[in-house]
Amino acid sequence: MHFVAILTDYDGALEKRVATRPAHLDWLKTAPVPIAGPFLDAKGDMVGSMLVIEAEDEAAAKALLAEDPYAKAGLFKSVEVKAWRWGWGKPA
Repeated sequence: MHFVAILTDYDGALEKRVATRPAHLDWLKTAPVPIAGPFLDAKGDMVGSMLVIEAEDEAAAKALLAEDPYAKAGLFKSVEVKAWRWGWGKPA
């Protein structure tokens, strides 16, 4: 099953995000996350994240997110996880 995680950073958290980014990217290399990327503000600064997660259920998706170095650093002021199905552009 797939889930989309929409994660919003605390205001003023860019420095924390940048400092934690290398560990986050290393985590992504081993996580069941086929698609991920940051949300950007009008200046182009990173202010949140969107991840597509492969997990058995919502609880497993949330448990996986809790292991993300960004989450461990306390970067997110909000976390939304929704069940999701590939519709268009599904990878082979």
